[in-house]
Amino acid sequence: MNRLESEFVFALCNPGSEKALKLEAMALGWHPSYQRRGFVTFKADAPLALKSLTAELACARRLCLSLGKAPTREAALQRLDAAALIHHARYFERKMQGLPCAASPHIGQLIGTVVELGPTEFWAGLHRHAPFLSPDPAGDAGLVMPRESPSRAWLKLEEALRFFALQLTPADVVVELGCAPGGVVLALLQRGISAIGVDPAKMAEVVLASAIANRADTPTNKPWFFHCRKPAALAGKRDLGPGVSWFMSDMNQSPEVVLKECARFCKMAPDIRGVLLTLKLTDLLQIADKAQWLASLTDMGFTTLRLQQLSVHHKEFALLAMKS
Repeated sequence: MNRLESEFVFALCNPGSEKALKLEAMALGWHPSYQRRGFVTFKADAPLALKSLTAELACARRLCLSLGKAPTREAALQRLDAAALIHHARYFERKMQGLPCAASPHIGQLIGTVVELGPTEFWAGLHRHAPFLSPDPAGDAGLVMPRESPSRAWLKLEEALRFFALQLTPADVVVELGCAPGGVVLALLQRGISAIGVDPAKMAEVVLASAIANRADTPTNKPWFFHCRKPAALAGKRDLGPGVSWFMSDMNQSPEVVLKECARFCKMAPDIRGVLLTLKLTDLLQIADKAQWLASLTDMGFTTLRLQQLSVHHKEFALLAMKS
């Protein structure tokens, strides 16, 4: 058998996302074959080449050409002799975890993954690292939220930045809707990036330590935070001021409402070059609407689009859009 070709693929996902993942894959003509928590295999109608395994499945944290099941880790590793780098994953403590790997992959590198599902069940798979793929085993950065963070939104932003390899700089100004109590803002400030938060609720003290009282009075030697204490629908161009380059949202609203506000803010701040949204679903099967979400951002002028469920998400997805 050609080790870079197979009728089977497997995907690693968040436990509970298997049904939504299968909905996405079946739209490609793939047939569900085998399933465990956080792990689903599919069979294609014809052999798939590794180089053509480019499907963007939002529920798949990792998608691999499957080389089959083995009874031991060593036997699985033997099937990955062509891989330049080996990743290890396992289902543990009710989630699909990646084991830390010292090396970081480069674009185009062939990576082998060994997935441990039980004492005598190990799966071997291959993928090539590409832009907007997590560099971490199983798409799991293994992040630990700092004690000072007021919310899990810190984890969502940090993992998204790592998963997508996004480079924000101190020259950026980010506007975030639904910012309270300040998890995303704290992560930005820690990276030296200034932020405008739109939310009528109170912010955490750790964030307010960097707050400015007036949008026009921005310091030049340190990152700052301006709190626009209004509902998103009432925030206007004057509240944003100049220089906004990224739009983010962690609002507890439907995807349709979030995208509507995104469009409005992009009109008020035409220099926005990137968008990173947390879409919160009531049912993961709403993933069937992803084409409509992506089309909305295309209509706003964004050309690079990616929808991805991260390891820190529950019924949520990160939606990235950029103009370059």
